Amino acid sequence: MDTEATALRIGVDTGGTFTDLVIAGDDRGLLLTKRPTTPDDPLVGLLDVLAAGAAELQLPRQELLRRCDLFVFGTTRATNAIVEGKTARTALLVSAGHPDILTLREGGGRPSLFDYTHEYPAPYVPRRLTFEVPERIGAGGEVVTPLDEAAAVALLGELRAAEVEAISVCLLWSIINPAHERRLGELIEAELPGVPFTLSHALNPAIREYRRASSAAIDASLKPLMSRFFGELEQRLREEGFGGRLLVMTSAGGVLDAATVRTEPIHSIGSGPAAAPVAGRHFAALDADSDSAIVTDAGGTTYDVSLIRRGQIPWTRETTVGGDEFGHLTGFPSVDARSIGAGGGSIASVDEGGLLHVGPHSAGAKPGPVCYGAGGTAPTVTDACLVLGWLDPERFLGGRMELRPDLAREAIARDVGEPLGLDVDEAAAAIVHLACEHMVRAIEEITLVQGVDPSAAVMVAGGGGGGLYSSAIARRLGCQLVVIPEVSAALSATGTVLSDLQTDFSKTFATSSDDFDLAGVEAVLDSLRRQCEEFTAGQPGAEVSLSVEARYPQQVWEIEVQLPVERIAGAAEVERLRAEFHRVHEEIFAISDPGSAVEFVQWRARARVDLGGGERLPRLRPAAAEAGEQRPVRFPGSGPTVAAIHQLPALAVGDTVEGPAIIESQFATVVVEPGGRATMATSGSLLLHV
Repeated sequence: MDTEATALRIGVDTGGTFTDLVIAGDDRGLLLTKRPTTPDDPLVGLLDVLAAGAAELQLPRQELLRRCDLFVFGTTRATNAIVEGKTARTALLVSAGHPDILTLREGGGRPSLFDYTHEYPAPYVPRRLTFEVPERIGAGGEVVTPLDEAAAVALLGELRAAEVEAISVCLLWSIINPAHERRLGELIEAELPGVPFTLSHALNPAIREYRRASSAAIDASLKPLMSRFFGELEQRLREEGFGGRLLVMTSAGGVLDAATVRTEPIHSIGSGPAAAPVAGRHFAALDADSDSAIVTDAGGTTYDVSLIRRGQIPWTRETTVGGDEFGHLTGFPSVDARSIGAGGGSIASVDEGGLLHVGPHSAGAKPGPVCYGAGGTAPTVTDACLVLGWLDPERFLGGRMELRPDLAREAIARDVGEPLGLDVDEAAAAIVHLACEHMVRAIEEITLVQGVDPSAAVMVAGGGGGGLYSSAIARRLGCQLVVIPEVSAALSATGTVLSDLQTDFSKTFATSSDDFDLAGVEAVLDSLRRQCEEFTAGQPGAEVSLSVEARYPQQVWEIEVQLPVERIAGAAEVERLRAEFHRVHEEIFAISDPGSAVEFVQWRARARVDLGGGERLPRLRPAAAEAGEQRPVRFPGSGPTVAAIHQLPALAVGDTVEGPAIIESQFATVVVEPGGRATMATSGSLLLHV
């Protein structure tokens, strides 16, 4: 690739309503644009937004891609496939006598065992497609019952007859001795060539059977669809002239090569929401010099929230996907981002009892809100914002889409105003107020519930609707400062550009601080280090961090503790590790037992390569700005007023806008309530003081 072709980096996030594009590396500044998502074929929307970006750079689309050296893609394709039931027909092979792993889950299947108001959740793979394999490995790795290969081959014949499209394998204690799982993989390749399969010990060597089985089943079920999707994505981009590196955003908040995600598509679940906190952390530090932030991403379909603590993005192993009630655990550490059905496209309705509801159902990209004039009939949050005067019907999306206030008013009056006895303005205000309350509750789940005071944190507002709701939400939470980045309308797409290449490796090896197996632990850590070295080979700026999941004796769950030393050479290092566990336990649960021994169960290594995204994130390209004006607006809880209208490109660094005011840019609108003020920062972000 020549030097000119290495100039650009492209980040794309395909959401439920819009596909967002960010292009970094052009001398004229960062470029941001978006186009409607095409749910039937997301690649069509991707090529549309690439064509739009190329046009703004005055380049053919092929030339844009030829000049790109790094293309990072975030998508909800895998999540949508699971939610919509469009995954492959998948079988699960388990050890004889244990066909109920996915049915029983972890202790009965329900989060609350005696709550019978909820339906018992169905397993991810139905029992009719769960098959028992005659074999057994013991907890020490010994072969208790040899694998019956003839019976296994006969089972594979049943799978062929059942027209199974993918196979997951989860055998007991395969994390200690994977011989039987590996042999089953060889038999599958021989008997059912071309049928994709996932071996649990290779994908997720976790000690807990349900999580390992669930991750294997989910991964296998996605392989036919996502392997084809990522293959078509790469092929289309290559045909268009792209010759660089194709990366996919993962649920862990980093990126992996598309070829890797094709073989383990479970990593692409939740890739869009995982990118927003990466960008949020960047702007919280840049604009507010803060290592604590509430990051929000208000899209058309969902409202995603996450928390930054001490500069770190918290993760969780409780990530679920799909399912009518509780979903299915992915079994992998993922960015702790919560999503609720409260976005611009969320539908407002009144039930038979006269109660107003907003969401979780969405108008999506097609037909979209009523004001789009594309056939939608149910009023949405976007329609309410238009009726309140917050959106300019003639300048939406930079003037590319003209909105229909008349249709929005008619729908809100019919479906909300009349049933509640409110005029159309009051009904619109009620819709926005309730939507904001849903958003506040989502933020409280990751702050107050976890002992974090939201009023002490900076709020970073992203998404196309972030600037619309943030003032009201911050006021409700007591947050004093909201950072609204210049790229807020494409916060997740920006996060993909800022993300590092990273992955995790893990291995189960149990030992105790009372009888610590130094040789065994060092052998495990050396193995993990070698895997990290292979992953980062030839790439500068690589870092490796080691951790262990540990617990007090008799505890059911482990917590992760970073290793305070590079190598565990003797009793002194073991004692430091034990003390670190006590400290972390105290921090999480406000209690510790310093005199107790500690059990160490699973060892982890995280490899990270800084791709230099932060160094390639300049200001947005200059844009033309029209003269300011005024228009009538209304805020929930107050009467009609007149707000000054400001164009974001016309504001200089240090300029302050006093509320009530509306600040408009090509893809986002910021509401400054009465009494509030917004100041332009050096980075181009708006600092909203509530």
